[in-house]
Amino acid sequence: MKSYETVSEAINDLAQRGYTTDFNIVTERECLVCNKNLIALSPEEFEIDEVHRFEGMTDPGDEMIVFAVSAKTLAAKGILVNAYGIYEDDQTSKLIQYLSNHLKA
Repeated sequence: MKSYETVSEAINDLAQRGYTTDFNIVTERECLVCNKNLIALSPEEFEIDEVHRFEGMTDPGDEMIVFAVSAKTLAAKGILVNAYGIYEDDQTSKLIQYLSNHLKA
């Protein structure tokens, strides 16, 4: 797995490798969605291919995690970006914790 210095570097490289869908978490439904493509994926419908964590050296607001996600049955690969640390959302973090426990081997 590649290593990146910045979130934007990770996102740009993942996009070049085909991770072009912009996923967001919908905590009420506990799924990932892409409003542009009208895709909604429950945790059983996708895999996390890569995880890249970035720690803010001087600003806790820079603590981010980037997930490279692929759908199991659709031809969709995308990126999910989430804050962690003091800025993380508790509901979002529960879904992220679930996802992190089910990383593709």
